[in-house]
Amino acid sequence: MDQFHPDDSLFEVYLTETSQLTEQLEDIILACENANRIPEEMIHEIFRIMHTIKGSSSMMQVHGIAALTHALEDLFSYLRENGSRQAPGSDLADLLLEGVDFIKIELHKLKNGLSADGDASVLIRKVEEVLESLGQRSSGPPPLQRYFARLLFTDDCDMVNVRAYHVIHQLGELVAECRHIPEDLRDDPAAPDLIRKHGLQLYLTTEKSYDEIHAALSRTSFLKELVLNTIHHDEFREEGADPDAGDIWPDQADQTDLADPADPVTGKTNRRGNRESAAAAGGSQGKSITVNVSKLDELMDLVGELVIAEAMVTQNPEIAGLQLEQFHKSVNHLQKITREIQDKVMEIRMVPLASVFQRMRRVVRDMSKKLKKNVNLQLAGEETEVDKNVIEHIADPLMHLVRNAVDHGLESARERVEAGKPEVGTLALEALNNGSEVLIIVRDDGRGLDKKRILEKAKARQLLQRPEADLTDREIFQLIFLPGFSTREEITEYSGRGVGMDVAMQNIASIGGTIAVDSRPGEGTVFTIRIPLTLAIIDGMNVRVGEALYTLPTTSIKESFKPQVRDLITDPNGREMILVRGTCYPILRLHELFRVPSDCTRIHDGVLIMAEQDGKGICLFVDELVGQQQVVVKGLPPYLKSFNRVEGISGCTLLGDGSISLILDVQGLLGR
Repeated sequence: MDQFHPDDSLFEVYLTETSQLTEQLEDIILACENANRIPEEMIHEIFRIMHTIKGSSSMMQVHGIAALTHALEDLFSYLRENGSRQAPGSDLADLLLEGVDFIKIELHKLKNGLSADGDASVLIRKVEEVLESLGQRSSGPPPLQRYFARLLFTDDCDMVNVRAYHVIHQLGELVAECRHIPEDLRDDPAAPDLIRKHGLQLYLTTEKSYDEIHAALSRTSFLKELVLNTIHHDEFREEGADPDAGDIWPDQADQTDLADPADPVTGKTNRRGNRESAAAAGGSQGKSITVNVSKLDELMDLVGELVIAEAMVTQNPEIAGLQLEQFHKSVNHLQKITREIQDKVMEIRMVPLASVFQRMRRVVRDMSKKLKKNVNLQLAGEETEVDKNVIEHIADPLMHLVRNAVDHGLESARERVEAGKPEVGTLALEALNNGSEVLIIVRDDGRGLDKKRILEKAKARQLLQRPEADLTDREIFQLIFLPGFSTREEITEYSGRGVGMDVAMQNIASIGGTIAVDSRPGEGTVFTIRIPLTLAIIDGMNVRVGEALYTLPTTSIKESFKPQVRDLITDPNGREMILVRGTCYPILRLHELFRVPSDCTRIHDGVLIMAEQDGKGICLFVDELVGQQQVVVKGLPPYLKSFNRVEGISGCTLLGDGSISLILDVQGLLGR
């Protein structure tokens, strides 16, 4: 990679597009393997992906990826011409997935500023062996065809000369010869203006069909218009010219003239390449753009500051109690616009869970082969969207749960048959919206959790903090998330060290989420992950404790009320509880927990806020409710976290009057 720097926008486009194509390729391979056949349309699709990656990798001088995809392109070119009947099934899938892994590793190196120095020679040799086993025969080259093409780019396309250079490299080995106007795309300062005014003009010699060339050119990014015409042998510029001679190409003097599709040198306009079809092929390209993730983060930060500024205006103490009708109208309009901007920015940041869910197909496939288990993975709710930052935090925990389900939960085929179950085990991933939260459910029909064994391990490691008789089934199952806990006797490639489930719990908890587990012996296990839609802005209830302010997410609040002394109960350990409609809830006095001086210490003088999460409830004792508002979540400063980690605090926010409020973590408070 001598010509392009990692900071180049074209290099960034290459990484993004190649990563997307690689993920798409992996999904196709797994789907074909699951169907135990390679449909003809999938052979064409894989060939297209290989050809695209090969062309762009050659242009970016990523030689390892280019060489491997070139070899795989040859393989699927043969399969396109001879059908897939002879193609090996699982062996071919293994080889293709090895190729996918190689490409991913090389891309990872490039993204981290390293050199893509992987050696693909072993994989290339495997591909050649597959071709040899298929008995490839050369039947001689097909006759050459000549075409004229003109490509016009959209107005918002930057660096049109570099985009044109990319198009020519994308054609790669599809063409035997390619002449283009302008000739010098990289160093001629007039080239961009010529391309914008007249388009990129191509004169191609190739053995490929019209449809193949048209399909290759139609995939060009930012394509506004495509004209593609066949140059017939009796339509050369010079009458009687030799069809194989080079004089059919335009002279250098003609380069500034827009070639007419009806000109004799290009032949009559072919209706399949007319302007109408070109607009249909390229029109969608201009409807979306690629934006750097860091810019979205900066935009979200600015929206957060806008929300804070709006609160500082609307809650300014200097205007409290004043009758300002026009001012309040303006404020209401400002709030409406701010909310709409916030909603639109959040929509831009929302991404579907499909990318994470589809990744699990590969995990299940590889594990089931190594463990010799038959597993059917079912996916539902892949279109459910969450904030992109949330996606980044749930990928690893979800992988831990899936691996745990395949390794621990699902039995071998023999065990399932002996238990009267289908030989093939079922693992289901499901996502669904639940208000301001998203639920992700991991369900298997395996052996279930062994409650007795879990308790034995917990007691042996002295992990029980309460008497065994006081624990519910769900509380016993939650013990598997404790650090170092594992019921596996032997250490395997996938489990046994006790570092998977607790890490999953910590990662989910770090974004304000929770994991709950339910299980029935012999029937299976269900893990339910609750995660917030976004980590940036939440609806909160501000409360006062002494002189300190705290914010509680409204999604965790069930109700608030003035307590009565007669409803108070004290348990045998001296802990305060309150009876609400026949149910006892523990009371947590925030002024005692956070050591905040307060004059409101009598229970009937303050307010109790009932908060719930994962079926557990707690009543928080505060001085008063200040009011509800949207707050921007900001992390605690690193030096403060390292100095004193306070349980029950997840972050902080800036209120309208400029004061700082700490955001309460209900999950952490329940753990107290």
